Amino acid sequence: MTSRTPLARPRPAEQPPSASPRPLRLRALRLSRPGRPGLSVRWDPRAAAVCLGLLLAAAATGVWTLTTGDFRIPVPDVLRVLAGDGNPAYTYIVQELRLPRLLTALLVGAALGLSGALFQNVARNPLGSPDVIGFTVGSATGALVTILVLSAGTASVAAGSVTGCAVTSAAVYLLAWRGGAATFRLVLVGIGVSALLSSANAYLIAKASFTDAQSAQVWLTGSLNGRGWEHARTMAAALAVLAPAALLLARPLRMLEMGEDTASALGVRVERVKAVALVVGVGLTALATAVAGPVPFIALVAPQVVRRLTCSPGPNLAPSAVLGALLLAASDLAAQRMLAPTQLPVGVLTGVVGGCYLVYVLARQWRAGQG
Repeated sequence: MTSRTPLARPRPAEQPPSASPRPLRLRALRLSRPGRPGLSVRWDPRAAAVCLGLLLAAAATGVWTLTTGDFRIPVPDVLRVLAGDGNPAYTYIVQELRLPRLLTALLVGAALGLSGALFQNVARNPLGSPDVIGFTVGSATGALVTILVLSAGTASVAAGSVTGCAVTSAAVYLLAWRGGAATFRLVLVGIGVSALLSSANAYLIAKASFTDAQSAQVWLTGSLNGRGWEHARTMAAALAVLAPAALLLARPLRMLEMGEDTASALGVRVERVKAVALVVGVGLTALATAVAGPVPFIALVAPQVVRRLTCSPGPNLAPSAVLGALLLAASDLAAQRMLAPTQLPVGVLTGVVGGCYLVYVLARQWRAGQG
C-alpha cells in the first residue's frame, strides 16, 4: 500500500501591519494596591486630548475677556489680580465686574452642553436637545408667569423657571409613554409642546405692559448682562451636585447605544437610566435658564461638534460640557465687544452660531445625498 500524505490546509494570507483593523481607542487605567483589588477606569486618549485642548481654549478666552473692555487691563496685571496681588482699581474691575460674568458664562455653558449630551443620548437623536423638545421653552414659561403675572423677585423667577421646566418635562415624558418612552415619540411630542408653550409666551408678552414686556423679551433672548457672584455661585452649586450624577450615567448610556434590548440583556435598567438622565438634564437646563435665560443652540451644537472632534460614538459628557462653556464664553465676549459700547444679549450670538452650524449640517447631508 502506498501511504497517502494528508492534504495540508492552505495558510491564510498574512496581511501587512497597515491593513490590520484599528483597535478601539480605549485604554484601561488600573489603580490598585498590592494584595487588594483595583479600580479600573476606561478612558479614550483622543477624547482626553480634545477635552484638554478645549480647556486651554476656554482659559485663553477667559483671560482675553478679563483684559478687554472700556478699560483695558494688561494680561500680567490680570494674572496678578487673580493671584491676589494686584492694583486696587484693577482688582475691583476684574473681581467685581468681569470675573463673575465670565464664570457665570462658563458654568451656564457647561450645564447646557452637559444637558444637551444627556438628552441627545437618551433620545438617540441629534434634535433631542432641551431647546428643541420644549424643556427650555417650558422653563421660560414658568419664569414669564413669575415676572409678568406674579411680579415676583429674582429668587421667585428662578423657582418659576425650575418649576416650568420640571412640569414641561413631566408632561412630555408622560405623553410620549407607551409602555416605555420611545425616542422618536419623545422628540415629536417635545416639538409639539414647545410650539404650544411658545405661543403661550408670546401671549404673555403681548398682554404685559411695555416696560415688563421689554425686560421679559431681553430675558427670553438669553443674556448675561449684569450677572454677579450670586449667579456664579448658584451655577457652581448646581454643577457640583448634578455633574457627578451625570458622569455616573456615562457607562449605561454607552450601552444604550447598542439598542434597548441588548442593553437590557446586559443588565441595564433602561427606563430607570432614561428617567434619571432626564431628571439630571432637566435640573441642569432649568437652573441654567433661571440664571441666563433660554440661551439657544448651545445644548444642540456642543454634543454634535464634540462627537465629530472625538470620532467617538459614546455620550462624550465631559467634552460636551467643556465645549459648551467655551462656546458661551466666546459668544458673550463677542456680544460685549462687537458693537461696543452697546452690549448685545448673548442669545443673539449663540443663535448665529447655531444657525451657521445647522446650515453646515444640511449642506453636508445634501452633498452626501448628491454623491
